[in-house]
Amino acid sequence: MSKWTDIRDSITGVLKVDEVTEELKEKVSQAVLDEVLPPIESVVDDFVGKLKEQAPQESGWCRARDGIVLPLVMQGTVYIVKVVLTKALTSQTETQTSTMVNS
Repeated sequence: MSKWTDIRDSITGVLKVDEVTEELKEKVSQAVLDEVLPPIESVVDDFVGKLKEQAPQESGWCRARDGIVLPLVMQGTVYIVKVVLTKALTSQTETQTSTMVNS
């Protein structure tokens, strides 16, 4: 078997759960923020840097693609995922804190 198949099977095995609790959602969100996004962000930044270097040599729509569209889509997607997960975790923590204080 290939390494990808082993990784896929282990991920599939871990994600098979009977019940998705709030605690599980928080752990997955935190893991994505801490372990998944940093390497993706690094790869995206490297790729975007190379695109922007090449953009001046392109012409027409290809110049817009390399200089604006692809960097915006790629970096924007990483940014949005990061913001949404961070705010969701913060919101959930505040909700839990206020619930404990009011109890």
